[in-house]
Amino acid sequence: MRPHPGEVLHFSEDPTIRRFEPHVAPTSQHSEPYVWAVDAARSPDYWFPRNCPRAMAWATEASTRADRDRILGPGGGDRVHAIEYGWLEAMRTIKLYAYRLPAKDFYPIGTPVPNAYVSTKAVSPLGPPEEVSDLLSLHEECGIQLRVLNNLWPFWDAVVTTTLGFSGIR
Repeated sequence: MRPHPGEVLHFSEDPTIRRFEPHVAPTSQHSEPYVWAVDAARSPDYWFPRNCPRAMAWATEASTRADRDRILGPGGGDRVHAIEYGWLEAMRTIKLYAYRLPAKDFYPIGTPVPNAYVSTKAVSPLGPPEEVSDLLSLHEECGIQLRVLNNLWPFWDAVVTTTLGFSGIR
């Protein structure tokens, strides 16, 4: 589930949103009210239940072979996502929806590479939300390893010391 050209996506467990209003998210490091969305590259970061803690790492042009092998594993693809066992059932059963939004209403946020797109004005979806089905299969189809761990922190502590790109949510 990725946006088409000229679109960004907003993922939600709520299929009834008709208009997105700017707000300050409780977990945001920004005090400005925004409508949040993501591009194709960052969409996989949101193929999870909303409150599911996750750690993600991916290869970049600057990634060393040693870091790729240590974190991604030999022959393991270019991206890995990790969750804890307590979230596996929710990954199997959650109903997640993607809203397609007009990219022209958004601007990138985050440095050195944007990690999201934001709008300071209300935004209406381009159509009804699309159900994002079977999150486990979606990861598999896109070649993203999904690791289920007892505790995310050792993985996270290793990832942040590497040359890989990474993100953690919740």
